[in-house]
Amino acid sequence: MNAILIAFLGMFVLALGYRFYSKFVAEKIFRLDSNYITPAHRYKDDVDFVPTNKFVLWGHHFTSVAGAAPILGPAIAVYWGWLPALLWVVLGTVFAAGVHDFGTLVLSVRHKGHSVGTIADKLIGQRAKILFLFIILILVLMVNAVFAWVIANLFISFPSSVFPVFIQIPLAVWIGVTVYKKQKKMLGPSLIGLIVMYGAAILASKVGFLQIDLVQYMGGEGGTGLFGLGTVSTAFFIWIVILMIYVYIASTLPVWKLLQPRDFINSHQLVVGLAILYLGLLFTNPEITAPATNPGAGTSWFPLLFITIACGTISGFHGLVSSGTSAKQLNNERDARFVGYLGAVGEGILALIATLAVITFFASKSEFLSNYTSFTEANGIGLNVFVQGASKLASGLMIPADIATTIVSIIVVSFAATTLDTSVRLMRYIIAELGMEYRMPVLARPHVATSVAVVSSAALVLLPHGPKGFGSGGYLLWPLFGTSNQLLAGISLLLISVWLRRLGRNYAVTLIPMIFVMFMTLYAMFQQVVFEWSWFGTGSNMLLFIFGAIIFVFAVWITLTAFFVLTKEKNQPIDSK
Repeated sequence: MNAILIAFLGMFVLALGYRFYSKFVAEKIFRLDSNYITPAHRYKDDVDFVPTNKFVLWGHHFTSVAGAAPILGPAIAVYWGWLPALLWVVLGTVFAAGVHDFGTLVLSVRHKGHSVGTIADKLIGQRAKILFLFIILILVLMVNAVFAWVIANLFISFPSSVFPVFIQIPLAVWIGVTVYKKQKKMLGPSLIGLIVMYGAAILASKVGFLQIDLVQYMGGEGGTGLFGLGTVSTAFFIWIVILMIYVYIASTLPVWKLLQPRDFINSHQLVVGLAILYLGLLFTNPEITAPATNPGAGTSWFPLLFITIACGTISGFHGLVSSGTSAKQLNNERDARFVGYLGAVGEGILALIATLAVITFFASKSEFLSNYTSFTEANGIGLNVFVQGASKLASGLMIPADIATTIVSIIVVSFAATTLDTSVRLMRYIIAELGMEYRMPVLARPHVATSVAVVSSAALVLLPHGPKGFGSGGYLLWPLFGTSNQLLAGISLLLISVWLRRLGRNYAVTLIPMIFVMFMTLYAMFQQVVFEWSWFGTGSNMLLFIFGAIIFVFAVWITLTAFFVLTKEKNQPIDSK
């Protein structure tokens, strides 16, 4: 099978989805109103509520939701074959992800920029709100652990990516000050920032001392490191500490000072990266060597496929970003379609090329099957296979292999870092909300809430000792991240359905994907909690069982409550038309 044909068909379906389906949803279902005063204007404070140009906001929104997950999920899911993975990526994006991301953004804008957790109080009751906030809190905690683990390991595996990634921080601050203090346009400075970053990438690929390799600095892999942990584990520990210091600062600064300009640079990175990979695909014209389906897979694709590819299609974390940060920056309500639905389409395009990079990387079907021997093995090698496969595609544009590898790893790390500090900011909001709810106002203070978020995230990623050794928290939590992420998406779609029902509108566009996502996810979580992790487990299994059981019970409770509300009479919600 020719990869170019698959890429063309996938892009064509995604384009049709944005052109026609999103327009139908915007005009007939959500009925966007350009005269509606958005929270960014109504509550403008130049910290969190900041009216923002839709292109800049799209860059912030998209890079916040992208992360490494739309790459990692498909790179693992091709274990079952490329056909089911690509079908879920494309069709799931059009009919589930786009509506979810778009819908949570509009729902939040129509409810004063509140998060979906707070809105649950208005739509399905106070008790559901508290349960939902706890589910969200656990999810963002896992997001922090998973993405910190991913970034630290990528820094160790690809040390040439460190210097270009860190040079982006002062560049972003310079852009933020230039744009918002001097009233300049962001496009020019952000393009300069991108050029500097890629110049740093080329230098780091060729100049040894610019490759920040902590393992080699401590004597190589055979050394003892700090406290007898070994050099690799010590390097991992140091990177986690540095990342936590960074996200503490980034999540407390005003969004215009670091978050928006850095994310706008990353949106350019995405465009450049996707152009390189799709043009590389065009010039190399590779054949797909992975099997379309894998009947010999030891683990069934049903229902695990639909939680493994989470951020590559529908993702509850996207709804948190839509309602947690993007809704506070939306300049005009009609921009919601561009920011929300097109952001999801961007995710689908990224997941599509990630899948193609992996399934064209191996020389033959037998080589693919010898590497993807089990679902566990697919989890372990997926991200590195993508980096190598993407570098192979980039070679079609005559880009040297070392530079291509550095650029690809920079893109992955940059997206993961964007997700990480956005997630910490969201966790700060949730801790503050819970603090006010339980009459502990000290938790509502930004630096106190951020400290709780950072310390708990660092503990979760560092303390567990699993198959990957010291600091296996992110690796261990990945299976639970997928299920809880999809549960959150399902509950968010349910909230939108309740809201639309009360407004007397057609809510089938959100109810149908909600039923599908909730069924697959609850089924998968029940299987994992009861049969795989079990209450008799120890160590990592016990950790997964406790987190999984709590989330499962809360999710079922909220779902039953929401379905009961959904059957009641229409009741106009607050602050909605």
